[in-house]
Order: sequence, then C-alpha cells, then structure tokens
Amino acid sequence: MNATPATTKTDAETEPTTQAETEAASTPGGEAVEAAPEATDTPEGPHEQDAQAAAADELDDEPDDAPAPVRAGFATGAAAVVGAVLGAVSLSGTWMGKTLSERATLVGQIKTSQTGTAAQQIQEIYGNSWHTTALVNGVFALLALVVGGCALARPAFGTPGSGEQPVWVKAVALAGVVLGVLGLVISAAMYLDLFAALPSTKG
Repeated sequence: MNATPATTKTDAETEPTTQAETEAASTPGGEAVEAAPEATDTPEGPHEQDAQAAAADELDDEPDDAPAPVRAGFATGAAAVVGAVLGAVSLSGTWMGKTLSERATLVGQIKTSQTGTAAQQIQEIYGNSWHTTALVNGVFALLALVVGGCALARPAFGTPGSGEQPVWVKAVALAGVVLGVLGLVISAAMYLDLFAALPSTKG
C-alpha cells in the first residue's frame, strides 16, 4: 500500500496568517485598547489646578490690600485731631502770640520814650500789641481750617473701595473746620478794631 505523504504548509501559506495577525495588532482598535488606560487618568486634575490657582490669587491679594485702609485711616484721624487742636488754640491764644505781643509793646515803648505823643504811644504800645496777637491767632485759625478741610476731603482722593471714613474722624475734622472759621472771624475783627476801638486822647 502506498502511504499518502504528510502535507506540510509552505511559507507562502503561512504568510497570510502572519500578515493578518500583524495587521490586526496594528489596527486602530488595538491602539484604542492600549490608549484606554491613559484616557481614564484622574478626572479631578483640572479641578484641583483651578482650586490651587484661586488659592494663590487670594494669597497674592491679601498682603497688598490689607494694610492700605489702616494707614489711610490712621493719617486722616491724626489730621482731624490736629485740626481741632489748632482751632481751639486760635480762640484761646498761644504762647507765641503772647510773646510777640509783649515784644511789640517793648518796641513801642522804645520808639515813643523820647518824643512820642500820647496818640503815638497808644498806637505803638497798645495797638501794635493787640494787632500782633490777632495776626498770630489768625494764622493758627487758618492752619486749623486747612488741616480739618483736608481731613474731611481725604476720602474723595483716596483709593476706590478702601472703605468709608469713620464717624469720629468726620466729627473731629468738622469741629476743627468750624473752630478755624470762628478763629478767622474773631482774629479779623480784632485786627480791624471791631470789638473795641483804640483809646483816644480826645475828651
């Protein structure tokens, strides 16, 4: 009996299978299966980045914005107090005004000690001293008016959104302005001899 020879696959027959497997391995489906784990990475990553960015912005803003209103309020309050004190001093008189008044009196006495008439002595000794006091008080009143007015007008030239001016600062600054106006009026009246005229030698 003749034995049938065993059939063996040639290289040509095995090539399609090998090529088919190779093509199947390189198909887009295969790539999608391999890339699937990369697409399923942590979905919370963008949210965490946004939260970190917001926290960084808050940290950057707080140190710059916090001290500004404190410094502005402190300076305005101090100016308001200074204006009120200057206004009170302009009404009550100062040591400087008293000293200059006494000096004017001494100068008048020296000028009229020899040949001065009674009218000249009144003007040089009494009138000049009175007017010197009025001038000094008027300068302090003007300073009170300027300082108090600047304290009241400070919010109009400040940083927008820095906060409203405290009530006590407004009250003290307004008091300084009022006292300054009163001091100016009284000083002008003193200088113009509206309260009391100089003594006259005529009977």
